[in-house]
Amino acid sequence: MKVDSVEGETIPGVGQLGWSNSGLHRGGVIRSIELIPVKLPFRTNFKIAFGAPRPGIDVLVLKMHTESGLVGIGETQAWLRQGSRDTLRSLISIIEEQFVPRLVGKNVFNHASILKELREAVWGTNYALAPVSDAILDLQGKILGVPAYQLLGGRSRESVCAGITLGISQDENALLEDVAQWLEQGFTSFTVKVGNDPERDANVVEKVVHAFGDKAIIRADGNSGMDWAGALRFMNRVEGLGLDAVEQLLPPSDMEGMAELARRYNTPIMADEMVSYASDLLRVIQMKAATVFQTKIAKNGGAWACKQLWEIGSSAGMRIFPGNHPGASVASAAALHLATAWPGPLLEGPIAVGINEVLAEDIITEPIPRKGKHLFIGDAPGLGVTLDEDKLKHFKVEL
Repeated sequence: MKVDSVEGETIPGVGQLGWSNSGLHRGGVIRSIELIPVKLPFRTNFKIAFGAPRPGIDVLVLKMHTESGLVGIGETQAWLRQGSRDTLRSLISIIEEQFVPRLVGKNVFNHASILKELREAVWGTNYALAPVSDAILDLQGKILGVPAYQLLGGRSRESVCAGITLGISQDENALLEDVAQWLEQGFTSFTVKVGNDPERDANVVEKVVHAFGDKAIIRADGNSGMDWAGALRFMNRVEGLGLDAVEQLLPPSDMEGMAELARRYNTPIMADEMVSYASDLLRVIQMKAATVFQTKIAKNGGAWACKQLWEIGSSAGMRIFPGNHPGASVASAAALHLATAWPGPLLEGPIAVGINEVLAEDIITEPIPRKGKHLFIGDAPGLGVTLDEDKLKHFKVEL
């Protein structure tokens, strides 16, 4: 007789009782949700176009407990910028007050219907949805005994290549030294943050390209920090530098402006903050506002939702820039599983792994393996990472 096992318990196989009555299926019933807010420090203050330099990032860890005793995990971030207004308190409020009553008693194998109900309960909640969706994916893998990438299409590549993000810095020499050090470690793709001063930003990008353009792929990211006049000044300066892409110079609301930049310049334009949902990406495609787009696990609502965007974008001939930056390694693991399963081309995106160019601390026990720019996701069930309970306790914040 074929048997399955959940948490060490031998149960009748699926073949005899059918899937809905099997122990595997019953083991996916959600019992409770646990939320852990933490603040992780950066190596040095990290500056983007929006706001003052930041000393760290607010991360919300979600644990999804099931009746079988298995626990799934997910991660989101409260990263205030254009396109994101969530705080740890607001994320916790949405999840505890609106999501938990709709999750308890549901089965994690009903992934699509669960997400539909949560989206209908609270509109525009990707940052709150992401840890729920990824915890469901983690649990499905743990119950079935397969890695998450197997549930996203199966393995398509042995490793995923990542790039490096360079924050806005007043010390240009130090920034150039950082690039040189990362090149020595094997990285070949760099994104330079811009968005505060078009002329100074262009000067920095020029110096990076002149120093390393023959060895590396260089991009610039405005984080929606420029107005129309500033974007034109910046693009006029960098147009001839051979940048791989210029990302989101204008606010998310100015898709017409992004489309005009794409028409005026040969340098490829990338969309980030303006792409939260499938409807956003469809409008970008319709308006020809970009030829590249970036997804992030939290911004776009988890790996499942990112997969939908990748399918839409690739069908329109757009290049995909996969990311989870900034963030900790639980969300990065979700991004890596999706990238591992994706059969098409991917750019070397900003997938932050462990203690990296930004983070000084992480929340998992063993870092995701990296060799140079290559990141490797293993065959452990689910997301394949384990939370470091001591780190969670140390960096937990009281709200």
